[in-house]
Amino acid sequence: MDLAEAHGLALDWLLQHQRSLPVLNLGTGRGLSVLEVVQAFETATGRTIARELTGRRDGDVARLEGCPALAAATLGWRASRSLEQMCRDGWTWQNANPRGYGG
Repeated sequence: MDLAEAHGLALDWLLQHQRSLPVLNLGTGRGLSVLEVVQAFETATGRTIARELTGRRDGDVARLEGCPALAAATLGWRASRSLEQMCRDGWTWQNANPRGYGG
């Protein structure tokens, strides 16, 4: 829901200002590992997700995160949900809409 709220605020901003919105990072400002995300989805779904731990691929970055300060200053938006809540929300939606948006 955090992203949906940010997108709604961005649309409101565009209608009010009638000009381009700067590029904004919509996130928490805290990087997460793939393993942390997999574990959060396992908790949300109650299922084990198969995984294979391997080394980095050529070109993979060691760390990547975006700073959401401009989104806070421009839209007054900050992420308010935890990774676990986001995974639960996504899983709840998927279960309610097994065919996706077109279903």
